[in-house]
Order: sequence, then C-alpha cells, then structure tokens
Amino acid sequence: MLSIEQLTEEILSLPSASRVFLAEKIIESLEFDTDPTIQAAWTSEAKMRRDEIRSGSVQSIPGDEALAQVRRLLE
Repeated sequence: MLSIEQLTEEILSLPSASRVFLAEKIIESLEFDTDPTIQAAWTSEAKMRRDEIRSGSVQSIPGDEALAQVRRLLE
C-alpha cells in the first residue's frame, strides 16, 4: 500500500484532466446526504433567480461589488 506522500506524488504526476476527475470524486465522497425537501427548495430558488436574470427583471452585479456592499453594511 502506498503512503499518503507516495499517493500524492502519483496523483500530482497525472494529467490535469485526470486530477480534476479525482478531485471531483473525492469531493463527492465528502458530501453529506441532504434532505430532499431542502434540496428541492434550493433548486427551485436557484431556477427562479436564474429566470429573473434571464428575463431582465433583476440586474446582476459583479461579485466584488456585491462583497463591497456587504462589507459596508457590516461596518
């Protein structure tokens, strides 16, 4: 069996696409099961916000500007 150091060295020598694939698999393995009701609510909210942006009923702002606004509110 490989040590964690040996395994890390092997993984880092892989092509980028393979490392991305492994990273995604590791992250998936760490994700907790979510309540289907909560997942459905978040999915619905995300789709609603997407549709609002697509229709032009709301305007998006750059992330750095949004963070600056939040920081000002927290001061």
